[in-house]
Amino acid sequence: MLLLSLPALLLYHPYLTAPRTRSLLPAAEPILKTTLARRRPDRQGKVRDLYELGDSLLIVATDRISAFDYVLGSGIPDKGRVLTQLSAFWFERTRPIVDNHLISTDPSDYPEAIRDEAAAFRGRSMLVTRTVPLPVECVARGYLSGSAWKDYSATGEVCGIRLPAGLRESERLPDPIFTPATKAESGHDINITEAQTIDIIGADRFALVRGGKLIRTATADMPPGTLERLYFELVEPPVSERLEWLGSERS
Repeated sequence: MLLLSLPALLLYHPYLTAPRTRSLLPAAEPILKTTLARRRPDRQGKVRDLYELGDSLLIVATDRISAFDYVLGSGIPDKGRVLTQLSAFWFERTRPIVDNHLISTDPSDYPEAIRDEAAAFRGRSMLVTRTVPLPVECVARGYLSGSAWKDYSATGEVCGIRLPAGLRESERLPDPIFTPATKAESGHDINITEAQTIDIIGADRFALVRGGKLIRTATADMPPGTLERLYFELVEPPVSERLEWLGSERS
C-alpha cells in the first residue's frame, strides 16, 4: 500500500494540479490624485480633493485610504464612489429635517467651464455651496471608544465630564454625552470642554449646535445677527461609539 503524506496528497491531487482558467475581471485602478481643467485641487484632505468655483465648491472623493491620520500609499478602487453615494443619499433623506450644502451630484449640472472634464468624476463628486464652518466638531457619544477612552483612562473624564470609575473600553455609557473637539486642519482633533467650546464659538452658537444634535454644522454666508443650521461636508459613516449596538452586548 502506498501511503502519501498530506502535503504529497495535496501536491498530486488531480483537482489541484489540473489547469484552471480564471474568470475574475481585473479591478480598476484606484484614483489617488485628481486634476480638473488642468488645475490641481485648491485644497486636499486625506481622502477628498476640493476645487474652488466662486460661491461653490466641487468635492471629489478619491480612493485614498486614511488610517489614524496617515494616507497610505495604496487605494481601494471605487471607495470614493461609495462614500459619495452614501453621503448623497443621506443628504437628500435628511434635507426636510435640516438643510445642507449639496447642490448636485450630476456633472451635467456643474458649471459649464468644468462640465466636460468633471464627467470623469461622475459618482464620486458633488457640487456644493461654500460654507464657513464652525471650528469645532460636535460629537454625541454613546460608547467609550477612541479618543474618549484615551482621555478617560488618563483622567477619568471626557471633555470635562466625570464618568463612573471602572468602565471598560467600548462599554456603553450610562447616558449619551456631548463631546466637542477642535476642528484641526491636520492630525487628530483635540477634545475640549463645553466651556472651551463657548469661548471659541460663543454661547448662542453653542446652544444651537448642542441642541441641534448635529455632528457637523456650519454658518452659511448670512446677514449679521442671524443663526441658521446647515449640515455640511459629509453624512457620517457608521461609527461604533456614536450608534446603538444591536443584539448582544459587546464584550
